[in-house]
Amino acid sequence: MARSQQANQELTEVLNQLWRLDTNRLKPGTDYTISLQGKAGYVAQGSNYARDRARAPLFTHVNEDKLKSIETYAHFINLLDNYETSTGVSETVTQEELQENRLFINAIMETDVMKCAHQYLVRKGQSPSDPAQFKRQLYDIWFRLYHRDRSGGEDSCGFEHVFVGETKYGKEIMGLHNWVQFYLQEKHDHVDYKGYKARDNKDTPDEDDHVLNLQFSWKGLVKPVGGSFIGVSPEFEVALFTIIFLISTEKMTSVVVKVDEYMLELVVYRHGRSIGTSFPKLLSSNNRDL
Repeated sequence: MARSQQANQELTEVLNQLWRLDTNRLKPGTDYTISLQGKAGYVAQGSNYARDRARAPLFTHVNEDKLKSIETYAHFINLLDNYETSTGVSETVTQEELQENRLFINAIMETDVMKCAHQYLVRKGQSPSDPAQFKRQLYDIWFRLYHRDRSGGEDSCGFEHVFVGETKYGKEIMGLHNWVQFYLQEKHDHVDYKGYKARDNKDTPDEDDHVLNLQFSWKGLVKPVGGSFIGVSPEFEVALFTIIFLISTEKMTSVVVKVDEYMLELVVYRHGRSIGTSFPKLLSSNNRDL
């Protein structure tokens, strides 16, 4: 990736507006503490061995009471246990789970972040102005089930892939780009953080960074590198990736933006009318203490 990539101005403006409105973002060092430890090494494609450069977990502490007292996080956490992680295994969605999906969408729609994203999408002619119709559109993008593995039933959806994570043929980790899920999986010893990924020594991350490239194993499988926002609210991620999904009809959309102090590449793959996957890739952060 060339460093000289130009940030997309219009999206940079909109996403910074969302960033400023994200009052549910947790504060590093106060609401949670992370421990970055060592820089992760190279993992060959398809290998499930990674040298552990981090003996301790990534999350030293998260104020769970605070997490669960914020409505959008509380509803978000309820959704994390609704999925079969293995692709090819059909998802059974109960009435209760459908209701949880709707409650989550209703909760995020109450936030300024989602209201701002909605207004922008209406201005761009990408979303209906009626909130109820917009909620249906969000539902289709994030929660409509589809076939990820051709052999099986409807085994996946955007939300499951991006926020919960999936495994493919028991050989590969897909998705799992959400910090709350990462923290909860780590707490239950399902995730083992192996270290951060950085291009060079100038790019060493800080413990208060809100975007990181991580290496980890999950259920015995290794993810050589996964980009993740840290501490941001679920509504912020849904808003940001929904916007990028809707501004393009390409199978894969990638935009470079500067959000707060982070140069990011935001990547979204579509799966028909839904999100296949979406994640941030940290290109650089400009407040390094040199």
